[in-house]
Amino acid sequence: MPPATATTLASCNALLASLARSGRPAQALREFRDMLARGVPPDHFTLPPVLRSCALTGAAGLAASSHALAVKLGAHDNLFVASALVLCYAGLSNLADARRLFDGMRERDAVLWTSMLSAYAQRGEPDAALRFFGGMVAAGMELDAVVMVSLLLACGQLGWRRHGRSVHAACVRRFLGMPLSLGNALVDMYVKCGDFAFAERVFAGMPKRDVISWTALILGHGLNGRSDVALGLFDRMANEGVQPNSVTFLGALSACAHSGMVDKAYAIFEGMKRRGIEPELKHYSCMADTLGRAGRVVEAVKLIEEMPFEPDEAMLGGVLAACRVHGEMEAAERVSKRLMDMCPGKSGYYMSLANIYSDAGRYSDAERIRGFMKEVKVNKLPGYSSVELDVEYVCLADRKSD
Repeated sequence: MPPATATTLASCNALLASLARSGRPAQALREFRDMLARGVPPDHFTLPPVLRSCALTGAAGLAASSHALAVKLGAHDNLFVASALVLCYAGLSNLADARRLFDGMRERDAVLWTSMLSAYAQRGEPDAALRFFGGMVAAGMELDAVVMVSLLLACGQLGWRRHGRSVHAACVRRFLGMPLSLGNALVDMYVKCGDFAFAERVFAGMPKRDVISWTALILGHGLNGRSDVALGLFDRMANEGVQPNSVTFLGALSACAHSGMVDKAYAIFEGMKRRGIEPELKHYSCMADTLGRAGRVVEAVKLIEEMPFEPDEAMLGGVLAACRVHGEMEAAERVSKRLMDMCPGKSGYYMSLANIYSDAGRYSDAERIRGFMKEVKVNKLPGYSSVELDVEYVCLADRKSD
């Protein structure tokens, strides 16, 4: 390679790495395309920041092209490039390809093991995360705070309180003090397992708390019907000067829904906008749920029809259930039509409307719905129960350093 070209490549690589690290991944990808257009040949230092930027921007097509380029350059066996490929696919939620590449690597470092574990936990595959952790222990990898956070996330997703407590005990033995991320993960795990006493105990003992710490408790209490506690924490958080985020507001709105506090919900909903946080579909869904539970079903339907999002199945299903409880026939027909258009093969919504008709004494209409189900061959799904027969165990053994 001529010296001028080498200098140009080094400068391009430095720029790409800087942009990828400084939160400007889209600009990094533009620079990469420009670099190729100018005929500057990439090398194994070019690809890691490009792959990182692909993951951050969701550029799956460019990630695949970069992978092909790595193979063409013979750089896919390089530890740094291979690691970047695994992390890129994991970041794009393509865990199958990430794991395939991981298994094919001749050399793996602790960062790569930890990143793969985190990907399983954060993408909602707790069973796979715990199995992967077993391989990590067998490989002799160091179990740092990031590993423990992923383990706690997996235990919370599975509701494995006993194993979560084992991880908690291991954290106490291994770490001097409690890192903020680990404290947040412990609070979140105990909340998801329904152990609010332990969650509050960990929360109270944290030397430092941030919005994530407060939000985990508020959301947990709100979703579990402990409305007074959730809203009390929400007010206390504001008094301590911690700025809520969109998830915090979701927890507060959930608390209002469970307690029928419509005026409070409206105040919180408007408070979001005043703070510059635009409500998302999930916030509108909480508002509709609050109105439906309070018997203000027509108002809930109006909110759905006027909001800037298309409602999802869960939102409409909740309002339909409220229609039956409060005998709102016209609203039920409007909501049912949208649900049947959205999920034409789902029998539950046909049956809900038929039951609403039956409750109102409109038996001919109920039979018409059941007849229509037979006509379009929509069958009522049988119920089922699940029983846990076997439980996997998380073993955390302290290893003494040599």
